[in-house]
Amino acid sequence: MTPVIAFGEALVDMLSSRLGESTGDAPETFTPYAGGAPANVAVACARLGVPSRFLGMLGEDHFGDFLAAELAAQGVDTSGVLRTREARTALAFVSRDAAGERTFDFYRPPAADLLYRLEHLPAGVFADPAIVHFCTNSLTEPEIADTTLAMAEMARRAGCLVSVDANLRHNLWESGTADIALVTRLLDAADLLKLSAEELDYLRADHPRDAWLAQRLAAGVKVAVITDGPGEVRLHTARLDDRVTPPPVNAVDTTAGGDAFIGGLLAELAGRFGESGIDADWHQDSVFLARAVDTACRCGAHAVARPGAYVALPTRDDLSRL
Repeated sequence: MTPVIAFGEALVDMLSSRLGESTGDAPETFTPYAGGAPANVAVACARLGVPSRFLGMLGEDHFGDFLAAELAAQGVDTSGVLRTREARTALAFVSRDAAGERTFDFYRPPAADLLYRLEHLPAGVFADPAIVHFCTNSLTEPEIADTTLAMAEMARRAGCLVSVDANLRHNLWESGTADIALVTRLLDAADLLKLSAEELDYLRADHPRDAWLAQRLAAGVKVAVITDGPGEVRLHTARLDDRVTPPPVNAVDTTAGGDAFIGGLLAELAGRFGESGIDADWHQDSVFLARAVDTACRCGAHAVARPGAYVALPTRDDLSRL
């Protein structure tokens, strides 16, 4: 299989014991779960049997130890994970409503993952064919944004397939809202783009949806996938505009739903490509793409029915039982 390399933040999700407005008699407590969108994707791929590697930086602290151990335990190659004493590992306190939808209170910046630079890249990391995955939370400060954009360009020039999940978290940005121009620069570096309908509406501003998507395809994006919670998933290419319906599920915690989805999609691509590299017509195979998105939907459905991130991500056996 073609390996998947994910870059960005690994952090600890502190998941609240409360669901919705219910409080009961017990005090609110928070349970730590290993998380962080690109780290979740690396784990999602590993749990589906795909060679997976995570690149990033953790603090030399208890939570950094916890994340490094959890990544390794899930089968992720952590040889590209660095440790630092200059900043702590990031935390996210997660609250959920009655439907499992979550809100985040981030303890970042400062955080160790924001200190990763090009000189920290392992030698020859993009020398062999790979799928390289990014999220936009590594754009929130100038230095890490420069690193992220440069890495995406390096990977694409090396012949890797570049995947980007918008995964907007507005409260991570100093202004309180994501920088549309900067985010769009990373989106346009992608071969495969995943975003939610809500994110699309924010990023397109006053542009019509189809016109905005056409701009992304003109910039070089080959496949755009738009999710909408439990609603239909839109699969969009230069020749295709299809819809895939996810399976119904009782959502408990949506924390890793999108990461499970993109992880499932990348795992299908990794299986298609094998070890020989990225075939030129993958984005024109409508039957394969529809099947891959269906698998991605089932991965997402499995994840949202369980609390936490890594622990909620499915294996192949889980999917067969879904």
